[in-house]
Amino acid sequence: MGDDYRTERDSLGEIQVPADAYWGAQTQRAVENFPISDSTFGRRFVRALGVVKKAAAQANNDLGLLDDETADAIVEAADEVIVGDHDDQFPVDVFQTGSGTSSNMNANEVIANRAAEILGEEVGERAVHPNDHVNYGQSSNDVIPTAMHVAALEAVEKDVEPALELLADALDEKAEEFDGVVKTGRTHLQDATPVRLGQEFGGYRTQVEKGIERVRDVKDHLSELALGGTAVGTGLNTHPEFPEKAAAYISEETGVSFREADDHFEAQAAHDAMNEAHGALRTVAGSLNKIANDLRMLASGPRNGLGEIEQPENQPGSSIMPGKINPVVAEAVNQVHKQVVGNDAAVNAGAVEGQLDLNLYKPVIAHNFLESSNIIANASVAFAEKFVAKLEANEEHCEAQVERSMALATALNPAIGYDKASEVAKAALKEGKSVKEVVVEKGYLSEEEAEDALDPEKMTHRGILSGDD
Repeated sequence: MGDDYRTERDSLGEIQVPADAYWGAQTQRAVENFPISDSTFGRRFVRALGVVKKAAAQANNDLGLLDDETADAIVEAADEVIVGDHDDQFPVDVFQTGSGTSSNMNANEVIANRAAEILGEEVGERAVHPNDHVNYGQSSNDVIPTAMHVAALEAVEKDVEPALELLADALDEKAEEFDGVVKTGRTHLQDATPVRLGQEFGGYRTQVEKGIERVRDVKDHLSELALGGTAVGTGLNTHPEFPEKAAAYISEETGVSFREADDHFEAQAAHDAMNEAHGALRTVAGSLNKIANDLRMLASGPRNGLGEIEQPENQPGSSIMPGKINPVVAEAVNQVHKQVVGNDAAVNAGAVEGQLDLNLYKPVIAHNFLESSNIIANASVAFAEKFVAKLEANEEHCEAQVERSMALATALNPAIGYDKASEVAKAALKEGKSVKEVVVEKGYLSEEEAEDALDPEKMTHRGILSGDD
């Protein structure tokens, strides 16, 4: 096929591989076998494969199973994979063999050929062997679930948690800024007793903080690594000390705590930990969706909606309506939620389909989990910086609206009873008057008593109000 290709070999025979590719025969077969989606694994997963292969080489070298020269070359090549120097060398489609063997061999071949080059040997000549050296003491069946957990836990700790913390801080700042703004509360989308705008934002902050706690709660199970189980969980062809040593090296490389799986059979045949962890991500995405929806409603208008907060002018909102501004960042957050719900369905469907000694949905579980982590993190940062931080309260409008609310009559219950308070509320609505005006006109309270009982700010605190207070 000319100078643009070289001949590589595997157990099935010869195959032509692009001359400038570090991948080999098995990767090339996978590229040709799976022209399905044009979706390949991203940075987090490729990095995780490099981390696993580096740790495996270090552990095998410690155990005297891999000579220093070969191990050092593999470690150097794996380091390049870890930092992203060879991301373009991972062309295998996500939709591939269910064990992820093609991606494991992709990593083995890239690292083996690059290690050979480091040693001054020719690419493709197997001076460093992808199976005998890079994959020593391993199987795709334990490497891929290990990479899944490494990538997932790194994504949670280094992407999702910091992004949610940033959003929680932005909401907290607004909770303090808006604490003195009294507005109409709403239940069933109908007027309810007053709240402070800061209280609503405090609720949003707490929702995000509890989301962070939920994500942290799943980290212990993700920290278990299948590495060392080899093909079916028995650990055939690996050193008894290999799993613990490799896990220690993985922890050192990532700065995240990992350990050998409690049970290798469970770790390879089921992916309940990934399913559980993605459930936490789905819940967080739902929280963000609720907050984004609320802020869109509170900012609706500017003249014919609720108009209680003023949204930032991020971009023109319409190609036909001049001057229109839409809550575009909040809408992006809403869409992220929908994608995460879809991803959750895929993760759950794959996680529950383990058959006997192996789950065969590893690639699709990993891909969807990592996409959810990425878009939740990115959306949270954008939401915090480009929307929440730029919100302003429409204080005068909030004050005017709360004074007109029929729900203020609720505070009259302790003073005049529910029936009379209901009568006042209905009369106020029918006559277009305020609750305060009607309760005084009917002689149920004096002007002074009504003023005290119907103070909207007092209604935002726990306690019983009456005209005698």
